[in-house]
Amino acid sequence: MPVLDSAPVTSQSDAALLDAYSRAVIDAVERVGPAVGRIDAGHGQGSGFVFTPDGFVLTNHHVIERAKRIGVSLPDGRSFDAELVGGDAHTDLAVLRIAIAPGGPPLPWAGFGDSRAVRVGQIAIAIGNPYGFHHSVTSGIVSALGRSLRARSGRLMDDIVQSDAALNPGNSGGPLVTTGGAVIGVNTAMIQGAQSLSFAIASNTARMVAATLIRDGRMRRSVLGVAGQSVGVPRTAARSAGLATASGVMVQSTEKGSPAETAGLRQADIIIGFAGEPIAGIDDLHRLLTADRAGVPTPLVVLRRGERRQLVVVPATG
Repeated sequence: MPVLDSAPVTSQSDAALLDAYSRAVIDAVERVGPAVGRIDAGHGQGSGFVFTPDGFVLTNHHVIERAKRIGVSLPDGRSFDAELVGGDAHTDLAVLRIAIAPGGPPLPWAGFGDSRAVRVGQIAIAIGNPYGFHHSVTSGIVSALGRSLRARSGRLMDDIVQSDAALNPGNSGGPLVTTGGAVIGVNTAMIQGAQSLSFAIASNTARMVAATLIRDGRMRRSVLGVAGQSVGVPRTAARSAGLATASGVMVQSTEKGSPAETAGLRQADIIIGFAGEPIAGIDDLHRLLTADRAGVPTPLVVLRRGERRQLVVVPATG
């Protein structure tokens, strides 16, 4: 009997497609790779990338948190001491500044793309320094858009890009890029023990936060001065109060002299509405406490001993 060859046959068209994919990844890495550096923060290492020609570097806040000295090493062999411009734990982003010597070669830098134009299924390429292996590249596709992810600060981050480009410790802060070399995300997390689940802060969020940190040194938000926790509302109380949701935020305490105390908010009140929006949990409240709310009288709806009450609170700048 004839012997059958079990080896797969690759058509010329398949080979051409594979070559095109390879060329696309190679081109993106050659464009962006020189701008991606290793971040040395004393207690550990991570990744970051130069995003302006004058030396601003973006990385994750958790990479540089509590670091007394920060260094940035680029693939061309240059190393720099970095100054922390500002950080925001709630979006897990930080901006550093490095300076080149007079007459030295210009810095390579990577530009932001528009994360609103990203589509599920498009190629996504991650560049970073996992486990200290300098300038490592992984690729995959965008798996989902608009995810939410809990920051280490406890606040919920919105508009997260999910991909299956492999990330490992040390990739944090590196860019997620398109085949055209545009940064569409800042890699921030993977799920330990899971495969093909990686997350990046969307580039539009990163661009906005970076601009604010460069201008102000910190992100500005509004605050009420209240400690609370998400709780369920008894069904009978929810029904009698005409609530759209059966949960809210129970006030555990208010800070002395805070907007919450001034507004008359009391311990055990359950916040169920703010600025005309229903509040089903602490994340809803965080999302609505934007910088433009500071100093603006805003309606606050609470349940107090089962009765619905409306207060007016003037959030402060946080």
